[in-house]
Amino acid sequence: MIRLLGPGPRLCDGYRRREVLRIGGLGLLGGLGLPDFARAGGGTDPAPLVAGNAFGKAKSCIVLFLMGGPPQHSTWDPKPDAPAEVRGDFGPIATAVPGLSISELLPRTAQVADKLCLLRAVSTGDNAHSSSGYYMLTGRPHQPQNFENANPGPPNDAPTIGALLGKLGESAGPLPPSVTLPMRIFNTDGSVWPGQDAGYLGRAADPWLLNGRLTPEGYHVQEIDLPADLDPARLGDRIGLLDRIERRLDAEAPGVIDAFDKHSRRAFDLLRSSGARRAFDLHREPETVRERYGETPFGQGVLLARRLVEAGVRLVQVNWYRGPDEPTANPCWDSHVAESSRLKEVLAPPTDLAFSALIEDLDARGMLEETLVVCMAEFGRSPRLDGNGGRGHWGPVFSVALAGGGIQGGLVYGSSDGIGAYPRDGLVRPEDLTATLFHCLGYAPHSEYLDPMGRPHPISRGEVIHAIL
Repeated sequence: MIRLLGPGPRLCDGYRRREVLRIGGLGLLGGLGLPDFARAGGGTDPAPLVAGNAFGKAKSCIVLFLMGGPPQHSTWDPKPDAPAEVRGDFGPIATAVPGLSISELLPRTAQVADKLCLLRAVSTGDNAHSSSGYYMLTGRPHQPQNFENANPGPPNDAPTIGALLGKLGESAGPLPPSVTLPMRIFNTDGSVWPGQDAGYLGRAADPWLLNGRLTPEGYHVQEIDLPADLDPARLGDRIGLLDRIERRLDAEAPGVIDAFDKHSRRAFDLLRSSGARRAFDLHREPETVRERYGETPFGQGVLLARRLVEAGVRLVQVNWYRGPDEPTANPCWDSHVAESSRLKEVLAPPTDLAFSALIEDLDARGMLEETLVVCMAEFGRSPRLDGNGGRGHWGPVFSVALAGGGIQGGLVYGSSDGIGAYPRDGLVRPEDLTATLFHCLGYAPHSEYLDPMGRPHPISRGEVIHAIL
C-alpha cells in the first residue's frame, strides 16, 4: 500500500506538502497505489545514455536472487573428493552435459544443464550480507566492505541493475521497465539492503516493487488487484478528480509534480488496461504449468516473472521469499545451523523446480535466446561445516548460474580450489558480471550515462566475460 517514505534512510529526500497531497490523491483510487510509484516524487530524470556499440541477443532479463547465500558445495560446485566436513551430506549428480556434475539436490536442473553456464569462481571478498549484496546488485563494492546491516545512502548509492536498465530503455505500454518481487531484501533488524533502488538517479527511476503473496486462492499481487466494488467508470472518475487537483497544484508551483506524474500515469494506465493486468493473472496458465514451477511463493513468483518479460518488462528480479515463519538462526539460505536438513527439506526443492521449469518453459516458447536468466546470491558459504552443522558467510568464492540471452550452454567457466574456498582460475568480480549482462542486453559496458547532476558514469566498470558468449 501507499507509504510516504521509502525503505531505509535517505538524505534531504522528504516530501513537500504537494507531494503528500499527490499521494493522498492516489488514495482516491481505493487504496490501489503501486507503492514504489508513490515513492517516486521529488526526483528528475537524468540525461540519456551516451550511446555505444554492443553485441546483444537478450531483450529481457530474469534475476533469481537466493538471498542468504547458498553453499556452493551443495549446489553448483560439489567437492566429492574433499573431506566430509567440506563436501557435506550431498554428493554430485550427472547432468545432461557429459562430465559436468552438480549437487544431487538439483535433479531437475541437472536435466537442463546443457542450457546453463556455471561461473564457479565469482568473488566479492565480502562476508557481510548487505554490503556483499550491494556489490552483486550494482557492480560497485560497498564502502566499507564487510559492513553488516548496511542501509541505502551515499556513498553507497549506485543504481541497481534493474533501475539502470530502465533508464537505458523504457518498456512499451503501461508495464514498467523493471520489477522486483515479492519483497525487498532486508536485514535481520528489518532495515533494507542498499543496492535495490535507483540510488543517485532518484526515486523516479526505482524499479516497481510488487508484493506478491501466495494465498489459498492463488498468487496475488496486492497492488494490481482492484477492489470488487471499483468498476472502470469509477476509476476514471477518480483519475479525473486527481487531474483537477494536479492542475490546481501546478498553477501554484509549476513543475513540482512533473517527475512523479510520468510514473503515476503509467501506474494508472496499468490499472485501466485489462490486457496489461492479464500478465499478472497466473490462473491463465494451465494447472500443469503452475504445478511444474512449484506451488510455493518462490515458484509462483518465477512463473510471474516469465509472464512479465513475455508482456514487455525488461528486467524482473525474484527474491527468495522471506516469510514470517523463517527461523531466526537460519533465515532464507543463511544456513548457520543444520544445513543438510534445511537444504533438503526447505531450500533446494523449490529452487530446483522453479529454475528448471523456467529454463524449459522459456526454451519451449522460443524465448530463451532473448531472455537472459541469472541465478545468484550475495555470496556463498564457508568451506567447512562447523559444530552446528552449518556454514558461515563466504565472499571469497561462490557460484552463479546463467542461461539464455546469448550465453553458451553446457559450459563451466572458472574453478574453485579443492575445498571451494578460493578461486583457482577464471575469477569473476561482480562488475564483470554486470558488464556481461549489459553486453548481452545490447549495451556496451563502458558507455556512459549522466546522473541528475550531469556527471558521467559508465554503466559498468568491469570486463565482459567473452569466453561464455
